[in-house]
Amino acid sequence: MLCGLALIVVGIMVQVSLNKTLKITDPTASAAPIILIGVGVVIFFISFFGCCGAFKENHCMVTTFAVLLSLIVIVEIAAAIVGYVFRNKLSTIVHDSVTEMISKYEKGTPEFKETVDNLQHNLKCCGVNGSSDWKNFTSKGNSVPDSCCKNVTKGCGIGTMTDSDKVYQQSCSAAMETFLKNNILWVIVAAVVIAILQLLGIVFACCLIKGIRDGYEVM
Repeated sequence: MLCGLALIVVGIMVQVSLNKTLKITDPTASAAPIILIGVGVVIFFISFFGCCGAFKENHCMVTTFAVLLSLIVIVEIAAAIVGYVFRNKLSTIVHDSVTEMISKYEKGTPEFKETVDNLQHNLKCCGVNGSSDWKNFTSKGNSVPDSCCKNVTKGCGIGTMTDSDKVYQQSCSAAMETFLKNNILWVIVAAVVIAILQLLGIVFACCLIKGIRDGYEVM
């Protein structure tokens, strides 16, 4: 039950991060968090079979719990394989999302601009592929938003597009991709822990099934 709740919370956090904090709107990017939420909900409700079955020592309910949890583990393994196969699509999704954010910056709402500025400042980057992506930011074509500056002050981005001492030159596409890949490690660790707990749940359920069956035979 706790594993189910954990997956739901993680799925919601990832979805909110992709669509609000990072502004990634590609539908395929939402597949992973939606799967996490769905699996979490299913595991949460499946756990009731285990709880009720263990409490009432009901052979059928505990067996149902073990079978359904085994199916969930198989689905998770299949999802992990699919994620590994399509891992290279991450670069395309990130690049397209950052490009869209930069292109909409000028006409964006204050909240949207703040999101882009925070992204550049926090990841220490500027533009999709570099600071030159902001060439249309002003009429002179040599300025960038202040959030590109290493030391942010009012107007620090004016006329400093190619000044590597004052403005970050790293592309936000590469910076965001690195950020996501680094955080995937924690997702993998969490997935391994949850998988181990699920396997233990299956083993304990099988032991309980055997104990209940032996009890019936004695009676």
